[in-house]
Amino acid sequence: MTKKNTTLGEFIIENQDSFQYTSGELSKLINAIRLAAKVVNHEVNKAGLIDILGAAGDTNIQGEDQQKLDVLANDKFIQTLKNREIVCGIASEEEDDFISINSNDEQHQNKYVVLIDPLDGSSNIDVNVSVGTIFSIYRRITPVGTPVTLEDFLQPGDNQVAAGYIIYGTSTMLVYTTGDGVNGFTLNPAIGTFYLSHPNMKFPETGKIYSVNEGNYTHFPQGVKDYIKYCQKEEDDRPYTSRYIGSLVSDFHRNMIKGGIYMYPKSSMAEEGKLRLLYECNPMAYLAEQANGKASDGKRRIMELQPTELHQRVPFFCGSKKMVEKAEEFMR
Repeated sequence: MTKKNTTLGEFIIENQDSFQYTSGELSKLINAIRLAAKVVNHEVNKAGLIDILGAAGDTNIQGEDQQKLDVLANDKFIQTLKNREIVCGIASEEEDDFISINSNDEQHQNKYVVLIDPLDGSSNIDVNVSVGTIFSIYRRITPVGTPVTLEDFLQPGDNQVAAGYIIYGTSTMLVYTTGDGVNGFTLNPAIGTFYLSHPNMKFPETGKIYSVNEGNYTHFPQGVKDYIKYCQKEEDDRPYTSRYIGSLVSDFHRNMIKGGIYMYPKSSMAEEGKLRLLYECNPMAYLAEQANGKASDGKRRIMELQPTELHQRVPFFCGSKKMVEKAEEFMR
């Protein structure tokens, strides 16, 4: 077992053989994400000192107001992945369509596509609350040597070869999986190196935290309302504690460490749900399952859903296995 305080670079090399594709391309891709994360972390930590707080004045494809840091993070991750010439396509929450990438020496020879939410929870930046980056990696399914198509991105979560997130908080952490457990690395800002700090992360089987925006309670389906009342009832090991940050990465990270459930159900205001399947729910579901947790849309396993569009939204229930199963009972 890899020892704590191993650097992320050392960890990638030591564990490369446990990954089914050992060409080294995926390792280079994780390294590129690590580099972009350090750049974004540097900018996030300067947010109150330079003019990158507040709205950028545009809306993204979701109809949401873009924050200045959304734009900056999006540019940094796309630029870094392009410059390393290791991906053939990128899809981002901040882009209307996917980006097809050629390598300079050989056309379309790279095998991986990346889907990314460059800065999840960015509206929290102005009030100095933790935000994050979420990423998901697939092998392309169209022939190598041809331009990527939408088909390469519309893959079910079960096809992911890696997924993870970076959380920019009291410390900056990179947490990821390649299908062999979940490991967390903390950035030492003095030397710019990520060190293994949280090996083999696991959700407790159950917990005492539920995370949901209760301001939308009246708009939730009856099953969700009933489950929230169950969480609040004084019986057995309840009531549970309500903790909701409004940043998926932050809420997920806390619940994985302490035990809990995160919920963003459909509502009368968002009939399909609000979170995006491809670059929010699928990567988090992959991490949850690799960490002994569970993720569903209230009825079905998230990673089995067949995407039909790039920015597709779905309801999302994710966290400690027994808590998600109990929520599903109420949804039924």
